[in-house]
Amino acid sequence: MTSSSALLGVGVLALLGATNARRAAASASWLGIVRWPAALAAIELAPLLIVLSLGAAILLAALDGLEGAAGWGGLGALLVADAMTVPSMLGARRLVLHVDGLARPFDPREAASRHPRSHAVLPFLMLRRAGVQRVRGVVYASHGGRDLKLDVYLPASPASAPRPAIVQVHGGAFCGGSRREGMPLLAHLAANGWVGFSIDYRLSPKATFPDHLVDVKRAIAWVREHAPAYGVDASFIAITGGSAGATLATLAALTAGDPTLQAGFDRADTSVAALVALYGAYDLLDEEGAKPAFAMRALERLVFKARRAEAPALFRAASPLHRVHPDAPPAFVIHGDIDTIVPAAQARRFVRRLRAVSRNLVLHTEVAGGHHVFDAVPSWRTIAVVEAIERFLWAVRHDTLRAGAAA
Repeated sequence: MTSSSALLGVGVLALLGATNARRAAASASWLGIVRWPAALAAIELAPLLIVLSLGAAILLAALDGLEGAAGWGGLGALLVADAMTVPSMLGARRLVLHVDGLARPFDPREAASRHPRSHAVLPFLMLRRAGVQRVRGVVYASHGGRDLKLDVYLPASPASAPRPAIVQVHGGAFCGGSRREGMPLLAHLAANGWVGFSIDYRLSPKATFPDHLVDVKRAIAWVREHAPAYGVDASFIAITGGSAGATLATLAALTAGDPTLQAGFDRADTSVAALVALYGAYDLLDEEGAKPAFAMRALERLVFKARRAEAPALFRAASPLHRVHPDAPPAFVIHGDIDTIVPAAQARRFVRRLRAVSRNLVLHTEVAGGHHVFDAVPSWRTIAVVEAIERFLWAVRHDTLRAGAAA
């Protein structure tokens, strides 16, 4: 391959990525779902991809890549791709979250450290966040000869008092994912004095709902039981999750102490002090028919081992939308406004239902330009969101927020 044809390849790939990112956002069909991973990478890794593609173009040009028409065509395609990508990247850099449900803004006096901006350009830096230590592979339960493990994110500095904790539940459509998810948020919280517990749980198709939820509740009980060993304040354990993890985290927050979901540990305290749910599915019964038919079939066959039409009560019990009650903990519901996997309308509907009955604060924001799992890497968008989450949790812990009009 000549340097000229290589430059053409770089340009074409960049242009295809930028075009796909735009079109995937406009499609909630199965095609939009197929396009989603590449679109997510093109959007959230834009600074790194632009630097790498321009670096490759400069190198190939220096190797006589512009001596043929193919090279010039590749350079043109690359410049067009960057012109399509840069505006959205700059928009993410200037992103201001509009949080609905605040009586007043988050307390500006809170002395939180900022998330390192360098991570938005070099996302691999998140693997070693300054001031944070990580303990991997702690066993919290066993099922059928398999250990269920969690990773602990701790502040590197010693504590002068017990610290608040948060349990992170990964996504993956109840069938995949791992406890390595949620790193940008957990590292940021640990850098600000929190202890984070990122858990694994049983996965389908081997597991059948509510096995997944039982494991999440068992993890909450384990964290509370082992709080002294990790310097945790057992009275303040929050929970968070993304996608299916948000569904499970929300269900756990809404079913504290439910003995039908706590066989063998029915007396354990599984309550949480706050909930942060990101791009979750809140209506698995799918009353409005928003889910593609193939997605519902997969859910029936792999996760529930039952048909929705024959066991509607099972799907209703697995839907946070139908589990709301007055004692639900303070909640922050976050969703990307261009999510094609779980449309943002489902989060809006859940927030309306929760606010109608809950005595506690319910905040909601739609993240401009946010796809499903937008926080997989520490992009500009992710940084804005994790900083807002930290401020929300700090405010709940210090009781500085009150429900009220939109901010």
